[in-house]
Amino acid sequence: MYTIIGAGIGGLTTALIFEKLNIEYQLFEKAKAPNALGAGIWLAPNALQVLEFAGVLDNVLKAGNTVNRITLSNEKLKPLADVSQLPAKEKYGFSTLAIHRAKLQLVLIEALPKEKIHFNKPFKSYTQENNAVTVTFKDGSITKTNYLIGADGINSKVRLQLFPDSKIRYSGQTCWRGVMKSTLPIEYKERGIEMWGKGIRFGLSQLSKNETSWFAVQKSEAFQKDDDSILKEKLLTLFKDFNPIVKKLINNTEIKDILKNDITDLKPIKHWQKDNICLIGDAAHATTPNMGQGGAQAIEGAYYLGKLIAKNPIENIFKTFEKKRFKRVNSIVKQSWFTGKIANLDFGYSIRNAIFSTIPKKLIDKNMYSVYDLNE
Repeated sequence: MYTIIGAGIGGLTTALIFEKLNIEYQLFEKAKAPNALGAGIWLAPNALQVLEFAGVLDNVLKAGNTVNRITLSNEKLKPLADVSQLPAKEKYGFSTLAIHRAKLQLVLIEALPKEKIHFNKPFKSYTQENNAVTVTFKDGSITKTNYLIGADGINSKVRLQLFPDSKIRYSGQTCWRGVMKSTLPIEYKERGIEMWGKGIRFGLSQLSKNETSWFAVQKSEAFQKDDDSILKEKLLTLFKDFNPIVKKLINNTEIKDILKNDITDLKPIKHWQKDNICLIGDAAHATTPNMGQGGAQAIEGAYYLGKLIAKNPIENIFKTFEKKRFKRVNSIVKQSWFTGKIANLDFGYSIRNAIFSTIPKKLIDKNMYSVYDLNE
């Protein structure tokens, strides 16, 4: 029996893969009901391949919007790199998908047996004895299991007990994420765009037939509070030199649909597992959102973990899982951290833009496919 803590993207996908492969599990979530907040998330072909295997791809695609072109530009929307996703679609069967995080969570939940998901069960602690794990919840109840999987996000309580010295690090940047309840002009419908300015950047993509997601990033001290009464004015001033579509998105988004989060990741840790306990997704390797791979790597991890267990049903394969995934995931975490630093340069931003505009397409495509490939 496997006990999964956390019903985010990683935990739910793990449960779906286990369901597909007839691996016995139960999933516990601290929230009283599905309550995913946030805004848009991109699912690259590597994630979509896993969701296809899990049998939920059709419903995920229906809930989101296809992104067939990804544009990195300056603030005026002059391209620095403009990458078609159609070659990826030919190779993998689909390109990138933009979807609201809450809609994705609901699709995944609805595909699972209700009796295997337990809401309103905040994790408190665990104990290990005689090759078994006892999990205690904050309501005093317990469950006994053979293996425990911590899929409880960047602020993982399972990780805090397993590796108490692990640290969350602040990138020096803060991010506003918004969802406008209307669509983009037709020429932007299948595009994901990120505009780089001087120390600031702005991104956008359509999420569905009636939603558009955007994000705005600037350098900032951590834990700063917003005054909602002047937030739009602040953002409009900050991005006044950007393409006019930015003004439209900010103006047409309700304040309640704008969320602010400091951009953080988990400082890479030496191990994700110990004995009969394993971390997955953000609990193990939370990454900054600069490559659109945070959710995708959680989904990938679920796939590899399930496949390894199915091949070795009576063994503890957590060390094998860590060995298989460690190098790839940490490479993406490091690359994403570095990309964020480059993207928000104050000094030298014009030189940065000039350099990015000369990167050969073949090199961009090679890096893209190295991330999209699922290597068995």
